[in-house]
Amino acid sequence: MIVDSLDDDALLDQLQRAAFDYFRRQTNPLNGLVADTSRENSPVSIAVVGFALSTYPAAIERGWISRDDALHSSLAALRFFHDSDQSGAATATGFMGFYYHFLDFHSGKRVWSSELSMIDTALLIAGALTAGMYFNADSADEIELRELADFLYRRIDWRWAQDGGDTIRQGWKPECGFLHYGWEGYSEAILLYVLALGSPTHPIAADCYKAWTATYQWENLYGHDYLYAGPLFVHHFSHAWIDLREIRDSFMREKNSDYFENTMRATYIQRRYAQRNPHDFAGYDETCWGLSACDGPSDEQFDVFNEPRRLFGYAARGVPYGPDDGTLSPSSVLASVPFAAEIALPTLRHMLQRYPEIETEGRLTAGFNPSLSDANGRAWISAGHYGLDQGIICMMLENYRSAKIWQLMRDCNYISDGLLRAGFRGGWLQSLTVKDSR
Repeated sequence: MIVDSLDDDALLDQLQRAAFDYFRRQTNPLNGLVADTSRENSPVSIAVVGFALSTYPAAIERGWISRDDALHSSLAALRFFHDSDQSGAATATGFMGFYYHFLDFHSGKRVWSSELSMIDTALLIAGALTAGMYFNADSADEIELRELADFLYRRIDWRWAQDGGDTIRQGWKPECGFLHYGWEGYSEAILLYVLALGSPTHPIAADCYKAWTATYQWENLYGHDYLYAGPLFVHHFSHAWIDLREIRDSFMREKNSDYFENTMRATYIQRRYAQRNPHDFAGYDETCWGLSACDGPSDEQFDVFNEPRRLFGYAARGVPYGPDDGTLSPSSVLASVPFAAEIALPTLRHMLQRYPEIETEGRLTAGFNPSLSDANGRAWISAGHYGLDQGIICMMLENYRSAKIWQLMRDCNYISDGLLRAGFRGGWLQSLTVKDSR
């Protein structure tokens, strides 16, 4: 990619289209399931399926896929999850309306002894609801799609996922039951709680959301007051579906901020951390930052075995408390554009110019480490591509360029009801009242 020859819109268009193309390449046409990564024999990630379902509307509008093709893929996925084994057995697909994190690409059965994942199910269902909001025609297929999306959402027993506790559990396994930890501290779980509160069938109580926000950590870092979360993806994921601009829950009203403003501050804190570069890593500066969940080198890799520092492999790297091994996530910079384009776009250009190896097949790599270079001076880069990275790129760029996905989900009663029950007020919610259909 010749970065200098492209203006900002052309650059973003090229990267967004390449990100979307991941889903066309990595989707099983028979069941609509999408591989977690482009690596050989990768399992399915249910969260990546949710991202795929959410990107089809943008791709249709931009002419990258036909409505019929996108509808076919969406229906295949929703039909699969509707019909899938919900017994909770070790080789099933899900239980209580939730789904195992990783599934076999062909059969859709659980793999890797993965957990029944509450957050990844929420990402999947958000994608199903996005598809249901977009495919609004009176044709038999589009009516079926909307009915399937609604069924999948209504089937989830969010109360069960509390396990009698104050907050929602993170996971469950048939071998041992609920995992012994819940959601503590700010995370991407805003989407999870909004969906759980908006449910017309098995909702959680509003005090469950308050119990979660009571674990928040408010800090001052580099002159910025903000709600702390170290990795950038935490600040991005809920924004992919929910327009959080100028709407506030009770926590943010008390802080005179909102989650969109908070993510902008988190972006500036990332830049300041890289400027300070406390570990003296190569490449870090005001135009080279982006610590998030991403693939990185590990201590076991033969080509970096002499490296004295600890290397974390795939990990959620964060600012300022770590972990940090010099690995950066290019996709996290691109996903930051809606919040702080004035620093994210120059950073993106600098990274592509200085480290052109981070772009492969037109897409950004999952992670790169400038401190670990080969004999030709090229930075270490992750092999292949990750669906989560490509999904958040495609969605956040669409929200930045057209607000298409935000607008679709603004009109989704389940989302607005969940926000209102969580205590969000103001902004685009101002004229709405909760619709109690329980």
